[in-house]
Amino acid sequence: MILVGNARGSSRELAAHLMNARDNEHIELHEVRGFVAEDVRGAFDEARAMANGTRCQKYLFSLSFNPPGDARADIAAFEKAIDEAEERLGLTGQPRVIIFHEKDGRRHAHAVWSRIDPVFMRAVELPFFKRKLNALARELFLEHGWELPKGLLNPAERDPRNFSLGEWQQAKRIGKDPRVIKADFQAAWTHSDSPAALKAALEERGYFLARGDRRDFVAVDWQGEVYALARWAGVKTKEVRDRLGNPQDLPAIEDVKTKIGQELTPVFKRWGRELGTDIRKTKSDFEAARAALIDKQQRERSALAEQQAARRTKETLARQTRFRSGVSGLWDRLTGRHGRIARRNEQDAEACRQRDRQEHDDMIAAHLHARRSIKIARQRGRNHLREQVRDLKAEWRLLKSAPARSARESDPNRARRRKPAPPGRDR
Repeated sequence: MILVGNARGSSRELAAHLMNARDNEHIELHEVRGFVAEDVRGAFDEARAMANGTRCQKYLFSLSFNPPGDARADIAAFEKAIDEAEERLGLTGQPRVIIFHEKDGRRHAHAVWSRIDPVFMRAVELPFFKRKLNALARELFLEHGWELPKGLLNPAERDPRNFSLGEWQQAKRIGKDPRVIKADFQAAWTHSDSPAALKAALEERGYFLARGDRRDFVAVDWQGEVYALARWAGVKTKEVRDRLGNPQDLPAIEDVKTKIGQELTPVFKRWGRELGTDIRKTKSDFEAARAALIDKQQRERSALAEQQAARRTKETLARQTRFRSGVSGLWDRLTGRHGRIARRNEQDAEACRQRDRQEHDDMIAAHLHARRSIKIARQRGRNHLREQVRDLKAEWRLLKSAPARSARESDPNRARRRKPAPPGRDR
């Protein structure tokens, strides 16, 4: 489990955060120990009132316990981890509150202790608590057989300078295969026998004829890339000239790029609107599915709680009927039979309690799995849409920058303005 802890004041803000039902799908107040109040806010108010008798400003210590998202950790595992943390931090016996949160298929716990020692009226010191919590976190990962995060394995690996390039890249633009480009040009050339037919065949494949600066005949794609027609079609320049005639009859590269931008601008805007609609619909569908699932799970948990409460009442009554009353009951006490029945009842009660807890843990595990499933499906859909948005933006930037790039590339003074190489370096 990842452990994150810090000393806190502002008890009412912390209570509001921990009991925030808007940002958490399920909230379970698991334990209130050592306080008179039975609710979180009342318990924290008691801690604040006790701290008023000291000079301590941060009278609470809040610690979250976060297992891996796909791991199953039952209540006993959380309780054991909380007790171990309590002992290592020197907070043994201090009043505490334990709360479980569930969100997006993940379950974690918050434990909050009062730091004020009621006997000596002073705050419990917490020296090197981060180091202690990191050591405990490593032990918990190893104990449960979870994959140890690199940050816990070696603190140096948390340094961002050790991240790979792939972790920092947000998007990649995949170039078109040159073999596909060549095949497009060759097919357009083969299936046309006139300038108009060649122009139509190229435009059908996303290329537009233009007059080149250094070559007579070129083609421009919608991204602003310029292709020598003869080379990509695999024919001689003379053949191209014979078929297309005078290159001056074709528009200049800059004019073609401007025209492409004008024609494709409304197309890109339409694609953007369609993607926006898809994104909103995906989000709306997910929220509706998540809300329905949460409502269903809450009803299932309430039904289980009611079922277990009714069963406990019935089983308690059944255990009580084992005791005899009157003279028989007195005789049972004298002979020790009453004590044996009491011990048996205690064993049966503990077995029933463990059974109820196991049922509760099993239901929570099933609920978490169901919510993780819809979260994974949502993430896949979101990633797909984000990839489309990134591609659309990248292509839009290429389209808008095409005329400027063309002007820079065709500038005859471009080479002259280059800075001279430093002395001693090859040009």
